[in-house]
Amino acid sequence: MKFAIVLTKGVVFGCVGAGLLAAAGCANDGPVVPTSPSASSAVAGLTPTPGIQTASAQSAAPSVAARSGELHVTKDCIENTGQAGSFCRITSSNVEAIEVGSRIIYAVAPGATALDSDIVLDIPGPGNNKAFGHCRLEFETLSGLCTFSGGTGKFTHFKATAKVSHLGATNWAWNGTYSFSPRD
Repeated sequence: MKFAIVLTKGVVFGCVGAGLLAAAGCANDGPVVPTSPSASSAVAGLTPTPGIQTASAQSAAPSVAARSGELHVTKDCIENTGQAGSFCRITSSNVEAIEVGSRIIYAVAPGATALDSDIVLDIPGPGNNKAFGHCRLEFETLSGLCTFSGGTGKFTHFKATAKVSHLGATNWAWNGTYSFSPRD
């Protein structure tokens, strides 16, 4: 028997038993259609509780913790001094795990024609949530590539590849793909 608890604004909503898990969608395996009369009557007997989204409302809402997809991030490098340990700040992100205000810290100073550095994506707040990667940026074209492969905390199984482009002044964009695996 599986047991799941979902906390929503201090309200505890428990789903007990495989039949209720399938009916309420707590298994998060997508829409489930009851296949027996007893399952149908169990679903028909459920009444929505105020303040709690039903399974149909949850499936209609976009996923806030997608495990893979397109990556679109902007960053501002106004605080970057050009020295090893300098950083840029994330100003927008379509990936929930990459929070606005996160820092991208560069391990080495840029060379004469390019930046070729290991990087750490450091998320603000408590916890040890860091993604590890590498960026190469060509100064002549103001374009490059950043890749991530793993990290700590919520970035343990993170992978991403993003093209770097200049947006003007000290602002840059990363556009590519990301994934968190294994899927859970």
